[in-house]
Amino acid sequence: MTHLVDAVAASSERLRARGGAPRVAVLLGTGWASFAARVQGGEVVPYGELPAFPATAVRGHEGRVVLGRIGAHEVIVLAGRQHAYESGEPVGMKGAIRTLAALGVQVLVQTNAAGSLDAALPAGTPMLISDHLNVPQRSPLVGDADAAGDARFVAMTDAYCPRLRAQARAAAQRAGLALAEGVYAWMLGPQFETPAEIRMLRVLGARAVGMSTVPETILARHAGLRVLGLSLITNLAAGLGDEALGHAHTLAAAQAASARSAALLETIVTALEV
Repeated sequence: MTHLVDAVAASSERLRARGGAPRVAVLLGTGWASFAARVQGGEVVPYGELPAFPATAVRGHEGRVVLGRIGAHEVIVLAGRQHAYESGEPVGMKGAIRTLAALGVQVLVQTNAAGSLDAALPAGTPMLISDHLNVPQRSPLVGDADAAGDARFVAMTDAYCPRLRAQARAAAQRAGLALAEGVYAWMLGPQFETPAEIRMLRVLGARAVGMSTVPETILARHAGLRVLGLSLITNLAAGLGDEALGHAHTLAAAQAASARSAALLETIVTALEV
């Protein structure tokens, strides 16, 4: 067995021993961290205790697992991710996603912070991800010994499950919560995009842009998980506004919308039919 297979087996065993059999996982990006406090009976496990999980070094990504319940669902919440720009490779969350699959997780709810390519999506707006653009054309499955042969050819037609998206829209509508929808473009980063790049992405049909999520969606679909994705808009993208872009600005805007984002996410997760 490869080192990764051993690490996934050890991580899933440790999480299983800490309780429950979650079928829903939630991966928290910037601006969504307060959702973890809403988990009932939360059992906390640092990533450092799980051999298949990465170290997290970006502010806003705590690096811990929370096991518990949201509504009727047993959930596992991943507070933080490793981004491709930290190493140059899109494989940072491979062990974590495969651990979720080994635990029996069926649905991965992904969240992130993103820049808006549409003036109708101002800062503080949540956006349901309908599809994505893998702009760098990087894949976490390249050269993967555990995804050899036909197993590496993963269909991405419904990368973001239409049924889950319908449930999310319905839940938000019942709660009177606004929820936009659109295509998310992944850029490698860590630099922000140029105005010319933003114009290109708008031509390609994107409504939001960020530096995460797509590698994890590819990994999740390869592992057989259904994916639901949500972006929190933190700014207008380069060339569309006068604000100076930077990580501190992203964190401040995300923090300002944190409580509303967590409430929306709780509403949606509670309503999911898994």
